[in-house]
Amino acid sequence: MNARVAGILVLLLVVLGGAALLYQRQDKPAPTTELGQPLLKGLRAADIAAIRITEPQAALTLKRKEDGWVIAERAEFPASLGAVRQFVLRAIELKAGRTEPIGEKDRSRLNVDASGTQVEFQSADGKALARMIVGKKYFKREPEDAAKATADGRFVVLPESPDRVHVVAEPLVQASAQSRSWIDHTAFKIEKVGALEVRFPDGGGWRIERNADNADWKLDGAKAGEKLDIARANAASYMLGQQELADVAAPGSKPEETGLDKPILVHATTLQGKRYELRVGKLAGEDYYVSFSGPGDDPLEKRLAQHVLLIPKSKLEDTLKRREEMLEKKQDTKK
Repeated sequence: MNARVAGILVLLLVVLGGAALLYQRQDKPAPTTELGQPLLKGLRAADIAAIRITEPQAALTLKRKEDGWVIAERAEFPASLGAVRQFVLRAIELKAGRTEPIGEKDRSRLNVDASGTQVEFQSADGKALARMIVGKKYFKREPEDAAKATADGRFVVLPESPDRVHVVAEPLVQASAQSRSWIDHTAFKIEKVGALEVRFPDGGGWRIERNADNADWKLDGAKAGEKLDIARANAASYMLGQQELADVAAPGSKPEETGLDKPILVHATTLQGKRYELRVGKLAGEDYYVSFSGPGDDPLEKRLAQHVLLIPKSKLEDTLKRREEMLEKKQDTKK
């Protein structure tokens, strides 16, 4: 095979979406002995006590406890059992759909070197049961936006065989060191609110109350001509019962960084007399930093009170309205 023909073959691979794999020098056929075989041989779910995931800028450790899985880097905040189970099962079921030899430049290009996501499954004594490096997404046909598109698979390298890359028919979207991919997203639920007060750092705010679940809300200190928008009052109260977690802040987060040194204060009292407080800080992307406290008689609420939470903006924006936004708009009587 001369250099011109070899160059044409490489170009064809690029066009057909196979640029990730190199052509075989000296006309050697691609190895097929591992086709369809388990990639992480011998890995069993019952033996896994921890999962260590490392990226260039982040690291995360999932640890198995007697009552479930936790995230070590988030002060052992509970991980989603469903997310861990799904990832473990998919890892065990990984099969090599295609295997090719690669060189150093290809490892870098496919992110199956130090730039990739390192995954290690560990036993109770800390020994590695299996390891893999998860690299770039694999597409049968190149999409318009690879970052947003759902992959057909993933390029994977086993550290013990760094000169060979495997294409697996599993996108491995959970192979991430971001805690939001793993936490238990269950949050507090404040329902049947009887009184709700919101106070802003600049001194503005409002308070509404009602004496029954089906009673109309009343605005505390309403001035002449002011009328509470009942729909907005209902939304402000209702959304406190629809909360979910986006993430949990890292331990040691400073109040001045999260905005919790000058928070928006939300006080809610249920019709049963239970009192709750939310301290709402800065936005981090589309999520607010929030600290929470409740009556203390619920295990979930006790746990949430020990962490700085990240709550989606969409779950709080109806509650964090300014006073003027809680009022009915005056009709324009001018003709």
